[in-house]
Amino acid sequence: MSRVNAHGQPIGDPVEWTPGPPPTQVRLAGRYVAVEPLADGHAESLWASLCGPDDPPLWTYRADDPPADVPAMGAWIEDWNARTDSLTYALVPADTGAAAGVSSFFRIDPDHGSIEVAAVLYARSLQRSRAATEAIRLLAGYVFDDLGYRRFEWKLDALNAPSAAAARRLGFRYEGRFRNAMVYKRRNRDTDWFAMTDDDWRSLRPAYDAWLEPDNFDDAGQQRTRLSDLTAG
Repeated sequence: MSRVNAHGQPIGDPVEWTPGPPPTQVRLAGRYVAVEPLADGHAESLWASLCGPDDPPLWTYRADDPPADVPAMGAWIEDWNARTDSLTYALVPADTGAAAGVSSFFRIDPDHGSIEVAAVLYARSLQRSRAATEAIRLLAGYVFDDLGYRRFEWKLDALNAPSAAAARRLGFRYEGRFRNAMVYKRRNRDTDWFAMTDDDWRSLRPAYDAWLEPDNFDDAGQQRTRLSDLTAG
């Protein structure tokens, strides 16, 4: 039931919450992956894992294009690190020690406790892996548990079906479509919004942790319980 003020108007529930600090370039280490500040030292491994002859489809729904060579990847990293509206991290699987993806924080709003995970780019070797899932778990844990934020967003091109499926599997809830939201690569983008809240995180965190446990996987590495079954709700 909605609360009503002295004027008979419905109002939101009271919130006992103190704005948290902005995120920083921290290193987050898990069992399968480390999320670490993007640096020049990642250029060679990122170029090798994201810019091969079969990799242009990885960049279809990004505003940028794959760098042509390692020096160009270094310049790409420098450009991302020069941005004042975002923080970008390299994703480094523990089994290789070589960066195989990137992810950024956008729309950082400490006053209202909201932040967006964006520009997610996984090498083929990282996709559909425990490391890929753990990377999001580490970022969400940082947002909710360390920073004390209330909202974690995921936005995507409405035509990017794999990204939408990933968002749902990871427990982000669909919130709607913003039509004609962007123009990139000389084409229109309708943007679909997904998010999880701090209330959602209370049930999603144990779901992630249960799925990531080694005994959830058989000797062939196949999952015994699907994450989507644990995050459904």
